[in-house]
Amino acid sequence: MTTATSALKRTPLYDMHRQLGAKMVDFGGWEMPVEYSGIREEHRAVRERAGLFDVSHMGEFEVEGKDALAFLQRLTTNDVGKLAVGRIQYSAMLTPRGTFIDDLLVYRRGEDRYLLVVNAGNTPKDFAHAQEIAKGYDVRLTNASDDYALLALQGPKAEEILAPMTNSDLSAIPYYGFVEGAVSGALAIISRTGYTGEKGFELYVAPADASRLFREILDAGRASNVLPAGLGARDTLRLEAKMALYGHDIDDTVTPLEADLGWIVKMGKGDFEGREALARQKEQGLSKKLAGFELVDRGIARQGYATKSPSGAGVVTSGIPSPTLGKSIGLAYLPIADTAIGTELTIDLRGRPARARVVETPFYKRERAS
Repeated sequence: MTTATSALKRTPLYDMHRQLGAKMVDFGGWEMPVEYSGIREEHRAVRERAGLFDVSHMGEFEVEGKDALAFLQRLTTNDVGKLAVGRIQYSAMLTPRGTFIDDLLVYRRGEDRYLLVVNAGNTPKDFAHAQEIAKGYDVRLTNASDDYALLALQGPKAEEILAPMTNSDLSAIPYYGFVEGAVSGALAIISRTGYTGEKGFELYVAPADASRLFREILDAGRASNVLPAGLGARDTLRLEAKMALYGHDIDDTVTPLEADLGWIVKMGKGDFEGREALARQKEQGLSKKLAGFELVDRGIARQGYATKSPSGAGVVTSGIPSPTLGKSIGLAYLPIADTAIGTELTIDLRGRPARARVVETPFYKRERAS
């Protein structure tokens, strides 16, 4: 949806965001809420109680047909053949150079039926790439992004808040699993996933149901002080959990091996786009890798800031003052020899050198029951 005064797209919850006092920003061509009551307050709500996000800008592709599995094995890096019905896989689509076109989720909804969830700003190019790969396969590939709204209820109280609103047994859904049921009368894919490092759920619903459901979840969580949360808190939460953000930590200049995401690459499954390039890189060895750091000196290291470590130069991809840890943290591509825990480096904070050290990641990790 667009307006005469703006080319930015809007989710079905745009009017409600305005009513709730959200500060709106351009994010990947979408007019999205960056914060409501404040990034730190929303961040703490998710870590301690629950926060509710509108992530309806994400893209969804439906894949059906007898060659669906073969097509997805060629398209993505992870082994879709290991995916049972009702389970989800984190994966990637690569260029022939082995670099990221996008990272994505693959949902297996049936024997020959899948749902792909891609990043909002990448949706057109991702679909064009998937269409090209689909040639020669007996599959129906549909860009169904306009058919879905996506809400994310994240935090330790998410299940307690959502359970009375559905007949589905939320406690039986494993991490990276989903069921298809109803939430407050709205048909939904109820997915135990998220981009915060917290327990929680993502709900795929019809756009017409989105605003009502968002308000009803807020009402249901009032006693738990659930807050609407924007993209600002989503970014600080995902970085604490070391979840990659396309356009920052990953893009078409880096490979999954360099991005410390080699676990989503299954070389033994057979051929896929970018496999040959990754095989060469494995054989030759990496020259750089994504590593986590914390600042020793005061300041915030932002994307694009230069780093200097014993073996050479690097670059920061993401950096924040961590609300949970009370220190400045970030991710940077460093020379491979300088990625060991404890390695010291210097970051140029707009002309002021600041000391930092490589630390273990994720920076924050919750206890996981399943």
